[in-house]
Amino acid sequence: MHSKKFTSSKPAANITKLSPLGLESNHLVADFKRYYGHRLGRDENCRSPYYAYEALALAISDRLIERWKATYNAYKKEDCKRAFYLSMEFLMGRTLSNAMLNLGVTDVAKSAMYELGLEIEELIDSEPDAGLGNGGLGRLAACFIDSCATLQLPVTGYGLRYEYGMFSQTLVNGEQVEKPDHWLRNGNIWEIERPEYAHRIKFGGHTESHIDERGKKRVCWIDTHDVLAVPFDTPIPGYKNGTVNTLRLWKATATEEFDLQEFNAGDYAESVAAKNTAENITMVLYPNDANENGKALRLRQQYLLASASLQDVIANWVGRHGNDFSQFAEKNCFQLNDTHPSIAVAELMRLLIDIHGLDWDHAWKITRNTMAYTNHTLLPEALERWSVNLFESLLPRLLEIIYEINSHFIAEVSVHWPGDHDRMRRMSLIEEGNEKQVRMAYLAIVGCYSVNGVAELHSKLLQEGLFRDFYELWPHKFNNKTNGVTPRRWLAACNPDLAKLISETIGDGWLTDLSQLEKLKPYADDPKFREKWYNIKQECKSKLVEYKRTEMGVDLSTDALFDVQVKRIHEYKRQLLNVLHVIHLYDRIKRGETKNWTNRCVLIGGKAAPGYYMAKKTIKFINNVADVINNDPDVGDKLKLVFLPNYRVSAMEKICPGADLSEQISTAGKEASGTGNMKFMMNGALTIGTLDGANIEIREEVGDDNFFLFGLTEGQVEELRSHYDPLSIIEQDEDLKRVIKLIECGHFSLLEPGIFDDVVNSIRSSNDPWMTVADFRSYVDAQNRAEIAYLDKDNWTRMSILNCASSGKFSTDRTISDYNREIWKLTPVAPLIS
Repeated sequence: MHSKKFTSSKPAANITKLSPLGLESNHLVADFKRYYGHRLGRDENCRSPYYAYEALALAISDRLIERWKATYNAYKKEDCKRAFYLSMEFLMGRTLSNAMLNLGVTDVAKSAMYELGLEIEELIDSEPDAGLGNGGLGRLAACFIDSCATLQLPVTGYGLRYEYGMFSQTLVNGEQVEKPDHWLRNGNIWEIERPEYAHRIKFGGHTESHIDERGKKRVCWIDTHDVLAVPFDTPIPGYKNGTVNTLRLWKATATEEFDLQEFNAGDYAESVAAKNTAENITMVLYPNDANENGKALRLRQQYLLASASLQDVIANWVGRHGNDFSQFAEKNCFQLNDTHPSIAVAELMRLLIDIHGLDWDHAWKITRNTMAYTNHTLLPEALERWSVNLFESLLPRLLEIIYEINSHFIAEVSVHWPGDHDRMRRMSLIEEGNEKQVRMAYLAIVGCYSVNGVAELHSKLLQEGLFRDFYELWPHKFNNKTNGVTPRRWLAACNPDLAKLISETIGDGWLTDLSQLEKLKPYADDPKFREKWYNIKQECKSKLVEYKRTEMGVDLSTDALFDVQVKRIHEYKRQLLNVLHVIHLYDRIKRGETKNWTNRCVLIGGKAAPGYYMAKKTIKFINNVADVINNDPDVGDKLKLVFLPNYRVSAMEKICPGADLSEQISTAGKEASGTGNMKFMMNGALTIGTLDGANIEIREEVGDDNFFLFGLTEGQVEELRSHYDPLSIIEQDEDLKRVIKLIECGHFSLLEPGIFDDVVNSIRSSNDPWMTVADFRSYVDAQNRAEIAYLDKDNWTRMSILNCASSGKFSTDRTISDYNREIWKLTPVAPLIS
């Protein structure tokens, strides 16, 4: 498919010697005109801002590529240790504004576009989100690679180039309807295809063994149905430091061969169809794996990512060092972002043993010293298991290697705990039962030298619960790396007015050292500074209202408390608890309990997985409740409930600057970390939350007086579980009883009787794992405290400033520094400036 042709003559040494591209306004104007008029063929009659966006993006991209090559050459010259971040998701959002910020040309570009009669905001909004993720996991990966470049660490991101990203969400009669997100419809200005670095990925077939000429047993994986993984590279710029790292995304394409047997049998169409199915592997982000076909496709995706990425790194190594792997572990590290890429453990063994001829012990030593694993979930059902039958069908050689790894591992466990067969069964990589399963998280733990959680509580619970047996065997492997977010995108870019005020007040060092925000704390007691802060916050709220005015169909007053919960719709995140409180407020209004009332706008947004019944029912519930409240003349401006459709990265960039109150209300012990909580805090929102995930550390940083705490602790949740009685709780709480009665009597579903029976039943069930009503009274009390606090505008602004000032710990620069110091051990490398 991708032939490699070389000319007999060698290009001149100066073939790529170019004058540096300027960063002044006139330079950008000249390049913009050239791209707009020639490359894109547009003129003054073109009315679409998209082409102007493309022209500016091409001009900015040229400047990134200059620095990209300089960074690559520096890494090559230093022969430095490298890290590779493997993730099934990279939720990048939009690139243009972030690229301009990190290049330091935002104001210059704005001036250049103004000179041409263009509003740069309109161009930025024309870029589609690169929606290559479902939520926090993918957005964290995007923040991580941003910080790696800013810290000048030689880190490459590896992922998949999904043709269709996270679905586009619309609402029909209050229900979620999914539409395809064909984000690549118009191509992608920022990527470069690298077909010369394609790799062949095997699926199916069977294995055969033989003795080679040196008397060693060799295994061949044959009669496979192969696909090609073709890389597309995207530049990832650091902040004003000249470093540009690489995000390499793999696209699955067909090989040049097709099934000759079928062709010779006269079925040409079928032979070509089989060839074309290869491209389906990277067509859609994370299929619904409720059926066997979906599961097979997801396993194909994970293996393609792992195999292509490892082959890529090894090919680069062999190109420089030949078949000498003695220093490979000292020079390379693979960070597995959650359980999805854990097949990389077995794949690295396959490549080292089958392809490069290493013996088992040598290959295993290398693998165990290069692989590191990050866990992102406390939900056992989210730890992937694959049926042995599916594995054997798709990846027979990998299954053999996993069984071999397990055999060695169980022997190790047996030495440590002789005769403890129950422990061996619990720890085995193969789960026995009616259908044998491969436990992928266990494979990652066994094959990695580092296992980390993403918040202090999360890491503690992993050690004491989910992975306790492994922690007792290898306590030295386990560590914590509390998550963060990049302050460049999540404060400087999304909230430029607030960022400007901060920089004018304490300098701009906070952009690369967020701990410097501590310097803001004395200004929280300065009335003039508080007034500036308050005015900026109000303007952010106005922009949020304007941004969503047409979609919301309801006017919101910026004087109201903006109470925001935006995140994936999931029962453990408890959007349902939020709505119960909204109904409680509505009930109070209807009963005339409005003395010292605080007007409130509750904004909820998020997508439900297409096959997740209760999550989709929750969205419908939110919208029905909103329809009643927002159209009740008794309520007026006292209370509004709005569901924000199609939540995504670019939406969050508008939402988080305008939030007053950040809802982080998951059942304690269920949220690994959360990162939305950090973005809101960074932008001056106050948190109402449980002692879950990174909420604990947020509260420690900002202090209890500036955090609205409620709910059971993780220990209390577990203690209550065996005798949880929600019916009794409801019966003893008059407010809650009225809320449930309003739902049950059909007040929010008059034309759809019984539609919310499942919602009520889940609340009433003693088996409700999220214990929604157990925290209701505590939540209402915390919300009352928030209402009272908001009435004092001056003190609320003071608390807002202190939240921002205390957010320094939650920068991914700090997180990545921790990863590097304790796991990767890379040396920063500055680019070679020619």
